[in-house]
Amino acid sequence: MIKVKFDYKDQVMTGFKLSGHADAGDYGHDIVCAAVSALAITTVNGLSQVANINPLVDQDSKNGGYLAITLQDNDLTNVIAQALLKSFKNGISDVASQYNDYVQIK
Repeated sequence: MIKVKFDYKDQVMTGFKLSGHADAGDYGHDIVCAAVSALAITTVNGLSQVANINPLVDQDSKNGGYLAITLQDNDLTNVIAQALLKSFKNGISDVASQYNDYVQIK
């Protein structure tokens, strides 16, 4: 199961953590994993290329199944960054509601 946790500071979203594997299908054919991965990668790229910030990124590139994104304090008020994070949360919430056996939001 993929677990998602959103981080906040004074009710401002500061980032998110993803951990685990969906195991909703064979490797390379797991549509839940693909959906979550696409949303997460698009968000990270958007933070960098659209919001022009450099979030702190922690990932398990060897085993996969873990990604943590944290905005730096001076980027918390970036309107574009907040919109991207909220859009990511909306997308993940939709995936979790359709595939609640595979995605859990904490």
